Amino acid sequence: MTRTARRTRRTLQVAGAGTAALLALSACSSSDSGSPAKSDSSSSPSSSSPKLSGTVTVFAAASLKESFTTLGKEFEKQHPGTKVTFSFGGSDSLAASITGGAPADVFAAASPKTMQIVTDAGDASGTPATFVRNQLEIATLPGNPDKISSLKDLTRSSLKVVLCAKEVPCGAAAQKALDASSLKLTPVSYEQDVKSALTKVELKEADAAVVYKTDVKAAGDKVEGVEFPESANAVNDYPITLLKDAPNADASKAFIALVQSAEGQKVLTGAGFLKP
Repeated sequence: MTRTARRTRRTLQVAGAGTAALLALSACSSSDSGSPAKSDSSSSPSSSSPKLSGTVTVFAAASLKESFTTLGKEFEKQHPGTKVTFSFGGSDSLAASITGGAPADVFAAASPKTMQIVTDAGDASGTPATFVRNQLEIATLPGNPDKISSLKDLTRSSLKVVLCAKEVPCGAAAQKALDASSLKLTPVSYEQDVKSALTKVELKEADAAVVYKTDVKAAGDKVEGVEFPESANAVNDYPITLLKDAPNADASKAFIALVQSAEGQKVLTGAGFLKP
């Protein structure tokens, strides 16, 4: 073999070794760059958050029925595989059920006082947060045939008026407004939640009821609403909390976040609730 041939062969061997080294380095580099990419992806909020599933059981004040039902459907749409079930009623009754051991994930009350029943029993997880407020209104028959224009008008002996029970938030607020006005009213019945009081008027079993503005709005043309200035002194704060032994805590936290979000607040204020 000539000197020139040997030199050429040596050059090709060196070049081949260099190419192999570059390929090996490229492979390592590719492998190394792939690992961080995988790590970055797994640490992103969307992929690190567990996929929500299962049922969220919400105990909520009767006045939240329409807006929470809407938010429940929206939550299920945003998180396929979840289901939101509701138990609506008087906040005091719901609180008693929770402290009595009823399985639930979330409690939304119509007053801090009824929420305190749950917190005092140690059944709340964390500190309840006020998410909306609500104001009273007089619900009359359509067209307001009795010409009711004030809270004082409800004291007429000729009128059949319904109130919520005094231990229920809407009843406590109504009594507060009456006391502030030095008015005494004897209703034909005390109802256990605001929807029951409103139904009495819708069925024409009563001439008027003191309920929330949100309930009057939800009833549409079945009743007519009459505002009264004393209601400004009896506005109820609505607190919400995750319950201590919530069976589905992760999904429940997400539902509460939806309620408190701009999207949730839009639904609630659209229903007539006031911002906290």
